[in-house]
Amino acid sequence: GYGFLAENPQFAKAVEDAGLAFIGPSAEAIRLMGNKIEARKKMREIEVPLLEGQTGTPDELLKNAEKHDYPLLIKAAAGGGGKGMRIVHKPGELKQALEATAREAKSYFGDESVYIERYLEEPRHIEIQVIGDHHENMVHLYERECSLQRRYQKIVEESPSPTLNQAVRRKMGETAVKLALSIGYYNAGTIEFLVDKNLNYYFLEMNTRIQVEHPVTEMVTGVDLVKEQIKVAAGNRLSFHQKEIIQQGHAIEARVYAEDPEQNFMPSPGKMSLYKEPAGENIRVDSGISSNTEIKPFYDPMISKLIVKGESREESIGKMLWALDHYKIHGIKNNVLYLKKLIHSDDFRNNRISTNYCDTKTPMIVKQIKDERGASGYPLPV
Repeated sequence: GYGFLAENPQFAKAVEDAGLAFIGPSAEAIRLMGNKIEARKKMREIEVPLLEGQTGTPDELLKNAEKHDYPLLIKAAAGGGGKGMRIVHKPGELKQALEATAREAKSYFGDESVYIERYLEEPRHIEIQVIGDHHENMVHLYERECSLQRRYQKIVEESPSPTLNQAVRRKMGETAVKLALSIGYYNAGTIEFLVDKNLNYYFLEMNTRIQVEHPVTEMVTGVDLVKEQIKVAAGNRLSFHQKEIIQQGHAIEARVYAEDPEQNFMPSPGKMSLYKEPAGENIRVDSGISSNTEIKPFYDPMISKLIVKGESREESIGKMLWALDHYKIHGIKNNVLYLKKLIHSDDFRNNRISTNYCDTKTPMIVKQIKDERGASGYPLPV
């Protein structure tokens, strides 16, 4: 799975100590890649490109506040998922950001250590899916573009990436496989990279688990990653070789959330009065939701993952827009209209996006939604 326990080395070890097969990598691999200091040390050893950074307590990191190259990206040293991430543009903002991130890191991961690195302006977030077995076989299943994010969490993913050329795509895949082999990795994992405007890529982190967006890769490669995870955990060899994995068509995933884009994406728990999913050829919805479901306030507010596939990116965009048109959720605030505006935009169609796109464009998108609501003469369904 992709909850916190999936990346908890103590949990993985407890499973193994109980004589059970953990469907994931070894506890040691989880521990190594979950610790940003050790992970980056390993990346230097195997010459994987990365942005230089530091880890420490807020007090330790503040000692060199004037010497850092700004802007800085600040995040929890012991975990991922966008928890506690902040961007600092000048030294005077650093103290408050470090202390807030340390508090959140302690709450989420039990470790208040903070990690800082130079922040790339308008980067792309592109990740490589890998999977390996216990017999030292390791392959990549190409990339996913995950640059559209809000609150440092992905909401739209696609494969192939419209940003990469074939040479960079091949090189990133080779780098990801080299990295995974160097730590004795097995089962599914994802190597995340930041990519600048010149297509230089830098190691960001490794997620030692299946990703929320894995269906995008499944759609374009035809590989059932969860099935392969289970087979690998049972001791089987991978059922395919690298040369057999081919990207075919184009897939897009949109994460449907119980949240209010007009209120900075604040979670919007409550009971749905109507819930109807779209259906059709090459349209997939992963959810556990029915019409009388109540979205609880205690968990991540994701309702479902909507995935579509087309022969081309343009066809895939059209299919996604059709699917969002036919996705009906009443009774709670949700982001379906926001997703539709995002994917319909010229910027998305022409790939003029970055990881901070939603931060800058959301006010405009929200205004469009409000204007349409007012022009219609009646409230749009929430």
